[in-house]
Amino acid sequence: MSADGNTKIKLQSNDNAFIELDRQVAERSILIKHMLEDLGEAALGQTIPIPNVTEPVLRKVVEWCEHHRNDPPSTADEESDNRKKTTEIEEWDQKFMQVDQEMLFEIILASNYLDIKPLLDVGCKTVANMIKGKSPEEIRKTFNITNDFTPEEEEQIRRENEWAEDR
Repeated sequence: MSADGNTKIKLQSNDNAFIELDRQVAERSILIKHMLEDLGEAALGQTIPIPNVTEPVLRKVVEWCEHHRNDPPSTADEESDNRKKTTEIEEWDQKFMQVDQEMLFEIILASNYLDIKPLLDVGCKTVANMIKGKSPEEIRKTFNITNDFTPEEEEQIRRENEWAEDR
């Protein structure tokens, strides 16, 4: 127990770093929450391995969970509604996501693996905002993607998707 009465949990990244945090913060991850529920008291005092996440990424995820520790859990209806409607991101989260692309994608992968839907949403909205209003060429440049379409294939795709173009 910590001084504030909150149980401490220890996580181990795949590069063998240990991160200690409050159980309430760790349980922002549905994966960890279910693991702790399944193991019960036996889990306390044990180190929980997080095999798919490196220390720098795990520290970023924990930082996000710390900031959002008191957020109310959202309902399934709320989640599906909010996700579809907007790519707006609150200011703290915008600043938090100002990282290099590799870290951004690692955070998205880690939040998916750890089942932290609100963080996954923020990461995906960040990428969506990076793409918004850009041409395919600009998107390729932004994400360093090689165009492997022949000019003929590109023209065919354009014709098939004319209906989606802004007019």
